[in-house]
Amino acid sequence: MKRSYQKSLFLLLFLGFFLSCDYLNKKQGPTSGPIARVGDNFLFGENIAQDMPLGLSFSDSSRLVDKYVDDWVKKQLLIIKANEELSINAINIDRKVEDYRYALIMHEFEKIYIDSHLNTQVTQEEIESYYHERSENFLLKQNIVKCIFAKIPRSAPDISQIRRNIRNFPNTEIEDIKNYCYQFADLSFLDDSVWIDLDELVINTPLATLQNKTQFLEKTVYSETRDDSYIYLFRIVEYKISDQVAPLEYVKEDIENIIINKRKLALKKELHETIYEEALKTKKFEVYRN
Repeated sequence: MKRSYQKSLFLLLFLGFFLSCDYLNKKQGPTSGPIARVGDNFLFGENIAQDMPLGLSFSDSSRLVDKYVDDWVKKQLLIIKANEELSINAINIDRKVEDYRYALIMHEFEKIYIDSHLNTQVTQEEIESYYHERSENFLLKQNIVKCIFAKIPRSAPDISQIRRNIRNFPNTEIEDIKNYCYQFADLSFLDDSVWIDLDELVINTPLATLQNKTQFLEKTVYSETRDDSYIYLFRIVEYKISDQVAPLEYVKEDIENIIINKRKLALKKELHETIYEEALKTKKFEVYRN
């Protein structure tokens, strides 16, 4: 333990020297003796310093430095072992590295171009048009409901009143239901304008064990179930069953993302075609065919 502390203290002082002297901005290469060695590879203070966040406490810095050194050693050992055990074609590795480098450059350039040209505003008309033209792509995979739902402790007061209010909704005041649930309900869903997955709503309730939830929805307007500790009040306002077309408001965000992603693909294609056409006009390339 003492040895580890002394090592961390030495490394931190060592790194502090580099940071204070602004050695990270110099290009002359290593400026001091190594901190660690694996085979013919050396780890220098500036290698660690450039990755060290500022403002850490001594104990946090100590742990971070120790981890950095340990990770570096293990990585180097793994590389050495791989070279010993595997028959690696250096030319193929170099080609893969170069291909990966080109892919990264292309990805970054495309990203910058798309980000600077992308229109992220999607109108309601665009959403509705996409929805109606491709409604078959938005079939539900689950039952969804608009509802009022409350999980109330059996010991709560005035249960008969909240029962009447929820059962008779929307012919009762939603504010009365909300006020009661905010005070006494352990869980509630009170926005009858929002679609919600039925299975997510009734998880950990007696309704979760229903064998035929579709039939339940078709025959039920109000449901009340209970267990040893709670009463579950469930008023169904509207429902859609699986394999029906999802309501527009339920898939609106998905459609927005789809439209934006299509715009990104179009911009990427536009970029490639623009570069090609410009190069063609300026004769930056030639294709030789026999």
